[in-house]
Amino acid sequence: MENLFIEYPKCSTCQKAKKWLQDNKIKFEDRNIVEDNPTVEELKRWIRLSGKDIKKWFNTSGLKYRELKLSQKLNNMTDEGKIDILASDGMLVKRPIFISEKGILIGFKQEEWEEFFYGE
Repeated sequence: MENLFIEYPKCSTCQKAKKWLQDNKIKFEDRNIVEDNPTVEELKRWIRLSGKDIKKWFNTSGLKYRELKLSQKLNNMTDEGKIDILASDGMLVKRPIFISEKGILIGFKQEEWEEFFYGE
């Protein structure tokens, strides 16, 4: 599996992560999350592989998240319902996402990425 970097190009955090990957000569396939939103099947697989709670996959600082009042609704939704809503709009998904055979990273915290790529 080739490394997959999923981003929203206008997102400053995504831009920082992409630059970090390029500076560290890590090869990846680039995917725009708005033009090519993750599918329900992809999200199910990635969430399972990440080992993180589904709530961690939501872009909680996004306008769409607030418009839909998801902070109040998520606790009453099934996991399937949460995945369906994530798959409905790329702007609801936390980004960037980096997917490789080694694992999955969500969001960009440089220390976390350095540990993922270079830690023991």
